[in-house]
Amino acid sequence: MAMAFKMATEGMKVKEECRKWYTEMKWKRVHRFIVFKIEEGSKTIVVDKVGGPGEGYPQLAAALPLDDCRYAVFDFDYVSLDNCHKSKIFFITWSPAASRIRAKILYATSKQGLRRLLEGVHYEVQATDPSEMGFDVISERAK
Repeated sequence: MAMAFKMATEGMKVKEECRKWYTEMKWKRVHRFIVFKIEEGSKTIVVDKVGGPGEGYPQLAAALPLDDCRYAVFDFDYVSLDNCHKSKIFFITWSPAASRIRAKILYATSKQGLRRLLEGVHYEVQATDPSEMGFDVISERAK
């Protein structure tokens, strides 16, 4: 436990590829979501999976493991009440109950480093099970 705390307080480096993929998603809209993970050996946050422009929320939910933590950003498109097409970017911290305590500590303490890098995020969601980040939750927050 002491080693997990030591690693957690040191923080994780964020690879430049994380910023590159996020910028492409935000400005060029060529990705619908990006899943990030922490590589404990190198103490870095890296891109784990990227969802193409035709993929949606079900593919993002399927990309998150049931027994390990992840971060994700999701570009949510919707039509507002005044019939305008809008887009909101969500930052999701996925920390399922089945994940290791060490992983939960690392992800909780390293979140701000990645979050600062991702400018333009509209909403944050923290989830420990799929119901806390369901499509209905995302949709309600956006509107």
